[in-house]
Order: sequence, then structure tokens, then C-alpha cells
Amino acid sequence: MTTSEGIARPVAADSSRAPGPAPTGPTAPPGPSGLAAPSGPSGLAAPSGPSGLAGLLRGRGLRRGQDDFAVELDGFNLITEHDPDLIAVVADAADVRAAVAYAAARELPIAVQATGHGPSNPADRGLLISTRKLRGVTIDPLARSARAEGGVQWYEVVQAAAEYGLAPLSGSSPLTGVTGYTLGGGLGLLARRYGYAADLVTAVEVVTADGRAHRATADRDTDLFWALRGGTGNFGVVTALEFGLVPVARLYGGGLFFPGDAAADVLHAWRVWTGSVPDELTSSFALLRLPDIEAVPDFLRGRLTAHIRIAHLGSADSGADLVAPLRAAAPLVVDTLAEIPYTRSGEIHTDPIEPMPYHARSLMLRELDETAADGLLALAGPGADCIDLVVELRQLGGALGRPAPVPNAVDHRDAAFALSTVSLPDGRPPLVVDGMAPWGTGRRLLNLLASPDTAHLARTGYEPATYARLADVKARVDPKNLFRFNHNIPPLAQPARPL
Repeated sequence: MTTSEGIARPVAADSSRAPGPAPTGPTAPPGPSGLAAPSGPSGLAAPSGPSGLAGLLRGRGLRRGQDDFAVELDGFNLITEHDPDLIAVVADAADVRAAVAYAAARELPIAVQATGHGPSNPADRGLLISTRKLRGVTIDPLARSARAEGGVQWYEVVQAAAEYGLAPLSGSSPLTGVTGYTLGGGLGLLARRYGYAADLVTAVEVVTADGRAHRATADRDTDLFWALRGGTGNFGVVTALEFGLVPVARLYGGGLFFPGDAAADVLHAWRVWTGSVPDELTSSFALLRLPDIEAVPDFLRGRLTAHIRIAHLGSADSGADLVAPLRAAAPLVVDTLAEIPYTRSGEIHTDPIEPMPYHARSLMLRELDETAADGLLALAGPGADCIDLVVELRQLGGALGRPAPVPNAVDHRDAAFALSTVSLPDGRPPLVVDGMAPWGTGRRLLNLLASPDTAHLARTGYEPATYARLADVKARVDPKNLFRFNHNIPPLAQPARPL
């Protein structure tokens, strides 16, 4: 089908699958550890040898060298080259349990991939579980909630929710996977009004390293539920998420594009302006250096451009009044701001739609004063020795600075701005991110880290106490660190509490 953004993609929602959790066996109430007794068998008997995996699955089990093996490795970010021994293209949650149990019985490390937007450690041998065929989407308009299986992309939820005048806390790209984005926190277009995507998650269906299925909620598997929402993919294979939706059908959104030589005027105008805008307005400032190729619009090709991205929950008139100081900051090249349905929200950032190799790096900033803005301009503005495709500042604050309704592992709520860069794999160090360290909190948003050279930075995504608690939960659900091909949090040698 074709989305409203004009992006040709697979069928959006699989209505043939019944909603609700994966089939499970009897369960016991939560114990003192905060991890409930999981459902399902402790392991699944499997034929020996790699070929035995295929016989366990409704989907496909592939060995290195088989047809389609290389095709199944591809993700959106081509910088990470996976090299597993086996691939399980799972068809349902039962397949996930079987694949994980198969790997656990042989102590094979496990990688998980849906869309491949934010890879870090490449799979080195072991098993890669592809969840891309888990595409069921269910909307409950009365509860204002959604259930999305592990391979769903945001455009599928956006379209399904829009039928009821609702929207998810999706990100800048409609092609990003719901699961990976949300497990990393999820900094989206409506973030200052509604918080991180992880903040609205109400249930996580996950298969842990022993092959057992859990349905973690605020009342069951509470430690696991806390860790999954912000702890990325360290704790198992998520087969489905349930999360709240917000009453948004339309917004005032789009972009203001300015010539690169006006970058200083535009950045300083935006910096001052962010100090007075309401939580209903989420915005970012970006410096674009896009290549001179046909895939890039003419006015952006081969030149430096300053780009302000706007998502305002209000009328076109109120939005126009709010952004008037920005429109007056410098002569405009292109102005796309308009009242649009949320189904067109992918037009705000205009993220790429074709796979490509890239580094993504980030740093949380405690402030953006005049000196910090000048520092960024020296690193990435006109005349700078910068070749990053995108250097972006996202305003935080608002709901992002408040605790989640149910506590989770998303930290850095005291940061004022999020700095991120996207660059081609040219071997250069992250000069912009490193150069802005004097204004940084020392923390990073893991959603905005991608490529193997960021894999060691997982610890910087959290405060020390949060990281220690995540490592403790890891020790209780994945003591052998089978799920290690990610921004890895190694398990504590001795967990604080047994299962």
C-alpha cells in the first residue's frame, strides 16, 4: 500500500491475527523479586544441528549460504553488517519462543532486528531473529490504546489510529519500528506535550532468554516492565507492545528553510524563542549538508541549509502567531508550515526513506546559552570543517522533564536540549558531539545512537543508579548475556535478588 507520505510499504495492519497476548500457560502471582513466574515451557526440545531450527518454526529458519539469507540481514542502516550462523524469520510469538529456546539450549548469542534503523553491535555468529513479519495492529478507541506486534512500523499505527481521531507518540520517521524506538525511550513529534513514547506503554509481551513468555505490566513482572521501557533490547525479544494514544488528529507542522549563511541569525532566534513557547509546541533546529544527488530536493542539494522543524498542537492561526519571530529571523528559502493531518507528520522532518549507511551520535545538553550556540556554529556552521549530513538540536522540557506516570528506565529528564548528528561512514571522529561536551550532561539518548562505534556507549544513556538496576534485572533474566548485539548492558555477576 502507499501511505499518505507517498512511501510505498507493505500491508499496514494484519487483521487476521486476533488481538491479545501470545498463548501462555498457567501463571503464578508476582514474587518478591518483582518478576512474575513466566509462562510456557522452560525450553523446547529441538533436533540437533542448525538445520533443526527450521522444523520448529511456522516462519523460516535459514542457514548461512541458503537463498534469502543475505536478504534477511539487511536493515535500514546499512553501516552494520550482521554475520550470524542462523536466521529465524518468525511468524508469531510461538516462533519467537521456539527460536530463543533453541539458541539458549546451545548458548548461541541472539540478535533481534525488525527495521534495522538503530543497529549497534553486529551479530557475530549465533542467531538473528527477524521480527519484521509480526505486523498485527489493534486499536481500542474507547481505551485510547493500541497493541502493535514486534515488527510494526510507525506509519501503520498512525494510519490505524487516525480513523478514530487518535495518534501515537511516533517519531520523526514513519518508517521506524515501533518496538526498538519505544524500548529506547522514544523522543517524538509531540514529546514536549506528552513525554517519551515509553511513558505511555502499559504492557510489554516479551520472550526472555530462557524461552519463556512474559506479559510485563505495572502490576506484574514489575522490575522487567521498568527495565524494558528505556533499557533497549537487552532483556528479550518483544513480540508486542500495548500503549496509550493521544487525542490528536491534526496539527500545525512543517519546516522553515533558510540559507546557510543565515544560520547564526536563525539559531540565535530559535534559541531565544524556545524559552517562551508552550508545551504544545515541539521543535528542533538543524544544519543540513545534503549531497548533490537526485534524491535530494533541488533547494537542498550540495549546500548548507538551516532548517527549523515545527509540530504545534493548535490551530493554524495560533501556530502562525507563535512562529512569527522565526519567520522574521532571516529570508526564507522554503516555508512548508501548514495545518496537516497527523498522517502527514512524516513531512515535518522529511527523514530519508531509502536505506543507507550512516553514523548517528547524540549528547544531551543542560543548556543552550549564547556561548553554546556560538560553539555549535563554530563546529558546524558556515565555514566549519564539518561534513555531517545533519546536525540537530531538539528542544526538550515540558512533559519530557516530568516523571513518567509509571516509573521507567528513561533518564536525562533534566536535559534542556538533545544534540544529534548523522554522518556517512568516513572514519572521522564525532567532532561536533565531542566539541559540545562542555555544555553536555554527559548522557546520551540511545535512540539517537547507531553504528558499531556507539555500542560501547550504553552506560552513558543512564544515571549510575539506573544503570546498576538495569544490570541487576539483566542478571535475573539473561545471566549469560545472550542478548548482547545491542547497546549492551552486561549482567551483574551476582544479582541483588534471585528470581
